Amino acid sequence: MADDVRAGEVDELTFINPPGLYDPRPNAYSHLAVFPAGWRMILPAGQGGETEDGILAEDFPTQLRQALTNTETVLAAAGARMSDVAKFNLLVVDHNAEKFGVVKQEFDRVWGDRKPAWTLIPVPALALDGMLIEIDVIAVVPR
Repeated sequence: MADDVRAGEVDELTFINPPGLYDPRPNAYSHLAVFPAGWRMILPAGQGGETEDGILAEDFPTQLRQALTNTETVLAAAGARMSDVAKFNLLVVDHNAEKFGVVKQEFDRVWGDRKPAWTLIPVPALALDGMLIEIDVIAVVPR
C-alpha cells in the first residue's frame, strides 16, 4: 500500500504513481496529482483543434497540436502554464491505437517526464462538425 499523502505535506504540484498500480508513464500519464491546500484552481472550457478563425484541420495530429496550443493560450489568460495542469480529460472521436501513439508523442513533447493525471474518453462525435479532439483541463497555481 502506498504511503498516505496529504495536501499539507506537499509544497508544489506533485504527480505520483503508487506501488500496487501499473506504471502508466509509457502511456503518457500519472495516476495521481496532488497540490497544496489553498492553491487556486483554473477551470477553462474544453479546447478543440480549431484555429482562431474557427478552421478545423482534417487530420488528427494537426487538431491535437492546435488543441494543445489553444489550451496553453486559455491557461495563460489565467496566469497558468501547461506545467500547471494537474488533471484533464481527453475526448477523442473514433479513438484507435494510431491516434493514441500521436497523443503519447505530443504529450511527451509538452510535458516531458512530468505527466499530469488524465483520462482518455472515446466519443462518437464532438460539438463541431469535423472536430476530432477536445481537451478539458484542471490547472492549479499558488495564490
